[in-house]
Amino acid sequence: MGLSNKQKVVDLLKSIETGATEPVAYINAEKYIQHNLGVADGLAGFGQLLQQLPQGSAKVNTVRAFEDGDFVFAHTEYNFFGPKIGFDIFRFEDGKIVEHWDNLQETPASTNPSGHSMIDGSSALTDLDKTKGNKSFVRSFVDDILVNGSMGKLASYFDGDNYIQHNPLIPDQLSGLGKAIGEWAAQGITMKYDTIHQVLGEGNFVLVVSEGHLGGIHNAFYDLFRVENGKIAEHWDVIEAIPAKEHWKNQNGKF
Repeated sequence: MGLSNKQKVVDLLKSIETGATEPVAYINAEKYIQHNLGVADGLAGFGQLLQQLPQGSAKVNTVRAFEDGDFVFAHTEYNFFGPKIGFDIFRFEDGKIVEHWDNLQETPASTNPSGHSMIDGSSALTDLDKTKGNKSFVRSFVDDILVNGSMGKLASYFDGDNYIQHNPLIPDQLSGLGKAIGEWAAQGITMKYDTIHQVLGEGNFVLVVSEGHLGGIHNAFYDLFRVENGKIAEHWDVIEAIPAKEHWKNQNGKF
């Protein structure tokens, strides 16, 4: 039995820290489409990036990894040019990685108002038979609430007030989310999702990749949801500003 695609991703990410050379062979050297706009395209671009890292500075701790068809997505605590939390998505063809997307955010100095970090919390994978339904449910939530702003539907997606939140600025509970959004609105800070680009899931975990604006800044939003008993139970996210096109190191686009 060869390694699963999920294990290949975990090993490849860890090799950024350890310098192990074997996992680079999991990337298709002829075709590696890079969507991190700060990195040049192809395997050469990935190599150049690693060479810029100060020796021995990288740390990689992948806390969650999930597989959906040809895609693997991972949730990782990095020290990579400074402490960051990241989501990475890899697409495989014939057992080799051919495409990569990611979103990175600086790790906050402290926990959120409810004492959670951006990466802690549940990681137990369950409900493998419910993947399709959970993906559909979570897509509807993002579409209804974050894209269309239909706040009247908000409560239907949650089990009462129960909701564990890992966003660094927002406390637990559905009421905490509502209060935070209200406070932002009072300060003139709007959050608007425009487009859902990808919905990936395995069992009780679903990742939604979206594009939109927060406080007027053009952002990529990566939102990971844990679904329990048909309701949203826990949420993690990473928000990264999309640079202006003249600063892109490749022309593949963020999505």
